[in-house]
Amino acid sequence: MKYIIENDKLKVSFRALGGELTSIKSKKDDVEYLWNGNETYWKYHAPVLFPIVGKVENNEYIAEGKTYVLPQHGLGRLHEYEVIKETPHCISFKLTYNDELLEIYPYKFTLVITYTLKEDTITVEYKVYNDDYKLMYFSIGGHPAFMCPLFEGETFTDYYLKFDQKEDFKLMKINSEGLFERREEDYLKNADTIPLSLDLFKSDALVFQNLKSSTIAIKTDKHSRSVTMDFSQFPYLGVWTMSTGAPFLCLEPWHGHADYEDFSGDISNKPGMLSLTPGQNFSCSYDIIIS
Repeated sequence: MKYIIENDKLKVSFRALGGELTSIKSKKDDVEYLWNGNETYWKYHAPVLFPIVGKVENNEYIAEGKTYVLPQHGLGRLHEYEVIKETPHCISFKLTYNDELLEIYPYKFTLVITYTLKEDTITVEYKVYNDDYKLMYFSIGGHPAFMCPLFEGETFTDYYLKFDQKEDFKLMKINSEGLFERREEDYLKNADTIPLSLDLFKSDALVFQNLKSSTIAIKTDKHSRSVTMDFSQFPYLGVWTMSTGAPFLCLEPWHGHADYEDFSGDISNKPGMLSLTPGQNFSCSYDIIIS
């Protein structure tokens, strides 16, 4: 079943599987801004990453003294959510622990994803509740993919990334297994623009931490249309497309990240993880602005 919120500017669609955003269309001319999920390239649109971001080594992690198995980016994108709120401009999806999920993630949780549409902006809010009697560890993040290029006759290299601040960019380095090395690499100095090319992604995603910028935009000099993300509530930002070429670009705000290559311990000691005491909750949000 498809769920829709809309106003006079945008029509935004969702599915209960993964509580996932599936379409962002302009009402003016029916232009699609979100990746269409073509399985030839990548079958998702904008999955939620929970309770891990990225990979854990060998898809295994330790919690409460026991080894568990989770695929890349966790369980949040793989299960059906319940719709708990639906208005013309807002919709909320809920995923709650059950016996099946406790077999792969040993914490009783509730995850609520709320999408709110106002003018040309979609706000994506994550709220995580610890329903357990013990300390709970988790990561959470977004993975929305945007059409790039937007129109026929354009190429990926016609586009660039624009930040709202000048940055001394350092990249968190990723090894061939998708795990982080314990080093950063100088990338650009005093820059706010990154021209797009497939060569950028030959070693997987570009991953930044603790940027000064609050926003990142996908832009082109071919026309005035753009997609901007406000990721200011997240300490990590990933940018990714397939290195072999695909007509989309992902902007990924994260709390947490993949394992370091030398880490195979308990998630309670893993860098970047969040924790909640019993009864506590955590919330964060990012904005997608369509111009």
